[in-house]
Amino acid sequence: MAETRTKLAEVDPVWQRITSEAREAVKNEPLLGGLLHACILHHDSLEDALAYRMAQKLASGEMSEQLLREIADAAYEKDPSLGQKARADIVAVYERDPACHRFLQPILFFKGFQAIQSYRVAHWLWNSGRKDLAYFVQMRVSEQFGVDIHPAARVGKGIMIDHAHSIVIGETAVVGDNVSMLHSVTLGGTGKEDDDRHPKIGDGVMIGAGAKVLGNIKVGSCSRIAAGSVVLHEVPPCKTVAGVPAKIVGEAGCDQPSVTMDQLLADSAG
Repeated sequence: MAETRTKLAEVDPVWQRITSEAREAVKNEPLLGGLLHACILHHDSLEDALAYRMAQKLASGEMSEQLLREIADAAYEKDPSLGQKARADIVAVYERDPACHRFLQPILFFKGFQAIQSYRVAHWLWNSGRKDLAYFVQMRVSEQFGVDIHPAARVGKGIMIDHAHSIVIGETAVVGDNVSMLHSVTLGGTGKEDDDRHPKIGDGVMIGAGAKVLGNIKVGSCSRIAAGSVVLHEVPPCKTVAGVPAKIVGEAGCDQPSVTMDQLLADSAG
């Protein structure tokens, strides 16, 4: 399988661009040469680089870098969709975050991207029946990145988490494809119930900074949640909600709010 990944890397435009950017970065900033070679240029595929980066960031006295690397390598080998989702996440960050100018940046510097890739390995562990190890990865992601995603939560591809401080995604939450969220977002429950208790976020949703979505409610595709809102009831598709508690204040204003990242409400006030 590793040989197959190496061959695929030769026709992988995302990985080719990352390695090209890494070589250019070494020329521009030689002091980062060691980091860039260790994280990117010493690897044959994006999956290998991601496994290395996760192990390096999450290793501790309780779990060595070597063991974590073996866990991540196994995940990428047995579930090729993890690498595919990572590529979609890189493109999403590059296209939506104005502070991201290269595909290289999320892998090296952006804790939102690093956290979501580590969650994906934890989710694979959870689905493989290795729940205690999944909890361990969740704990280390929370400690290192300030992002707490339960390994049972289901998160789609093309995810952009900007700044990524104090993100909480609960056990039964579902996040669709091409979702964007900013820091301090909570997808939480409303009590101590032990069943399906967390939000279901549709495709293409944009969730503003500090927004809280609570309970087993649906947020329709291509909707917007304004910063600081507390959402307690279902949100129809293609709407903008704002306030505490959140109410519909207008249309989403565009076809893909998670891509445009337009957070102004003036054009949607009804």
